[in-house]
Amino acid sequence: MTTNYDKTLILVNLGGPRTSSEIEVFLKDLFSDPFVFDLPLPEFFRIRLARFIAKKRAPKVQRTYESMGFGGGSPLVEETEKQAKHLELILNGLSKEKWKVIVAMACGYPNIRESEFTNPNSNTIYLPLYPQFSRSTVLSTLSILEEKFGECPVGSGGFVPHFGMDTQFHQITANFIYEFFTNKLSRDQFLHYPEETPNCEWTDLDIVFSAHGVPMRLIHKGDRYMEEVEESVKGISDELRKFGYKGNIHITYQSKVGPAKWTEPSTIQKISELARNGKHIAVYPISFVSDHLETLEEIGEQFKELTWEAGGKSFVRIPAFGTYKPFLEFLAKRVLEADVSIDHCICEEKGGESLQHCRFKK
Repeated sequence: MTTNYDKTLILVNLGGPRTSSEIEVFLKDLFSDPFVFDLPLPEFFRIRLARFIAKKRAPKVQRTYESMGFGGGSPLVEETEKQAKHLELILNGLSKEKWKVIVAMACGYPNIRESEFTNPNSNTIYLPLYPQFSRSTVLSTLSILEEKFGECPVGSGGFVPHFGMDTQFHQITANFIYEFFTNKLSRDQFLHYPEETPNCEWTDLDIVFSAHGVPMRLIHKGDRYMEEVEESVKGISDELRKFGYKGNIHITYQSKVGPAKWTEPSTIQKISELARNGKHIAVYPISFVSDHLETLEEIGEQFKELTWEAGGKSFVRIPAFGTYKPFLEFLAKRVLEADVSIDHCICEEKGGESLQHCRFKK
């Protein structure tokens, strides 16, 4: 991508509008994606419906973003750029080669479909920032790149697989949660660091691990997302017990859109239940690695208000990693290994289908 660097790492995230003027474009990209907006309809009709929904939802979404106080847009792109800057320093400290780390978004800008993002290979590596595999995230990203370059990136040497099943990820997450509750994190490194504190011992809290939900239609197609979320939480919970945590763990799903059946239990249902029973509640965003609309607004405001209304004793939002150094060091090591160990189609294994130009098809 540039002659000034030996290697380029591209951090891929879902995206978010940086300003209010980008909201409709972001929504069109989102709903036009067949792996995200998956409906049993002819493609020409699905696309028309996607564009109609994007246009109709734009004003409501705009009001939500305006209420967050980030200039009418989402902080996701800026937060991912912060992670890129820190990760670049780490990679250049670990490697003799010179690295450049940039960001690309599946929806909105900077758009992964633009010409500056070149084909995946051993010198141009793509890292999707999704801990768990889902058709709507990892498979969607791979499909975009396959359509652009004529081959699936998996096995090219230029793709870093998802990381939520890694035991080191579990250890780092548990340590992060422990450091949060024992006031060992640097507050100035986080976007809107939570001010709430539990009025009980953190080891006795009910911790809700809230993942972004997906339609059950995707699960029925072979998406292993729910299994991976459960495995991630199990590994993290085991590590938390080593820090003396004695409370109850819950897995839930948030951000449901539309009337179709989605992954359950919903975070709203679980928090309502816990609050009615007078519990002390903490929520951790298990499927996100940086704070944005779903963590700051949905978890930090809506779920907090719900807790108080239903009679909960306390509520704490645990932040996402952001630029937490142990997490970025973990990612850097996976980048240096790239995907040399992949020898089969992870799309079929984890998502239920291979892409058309899979190099592992027999």
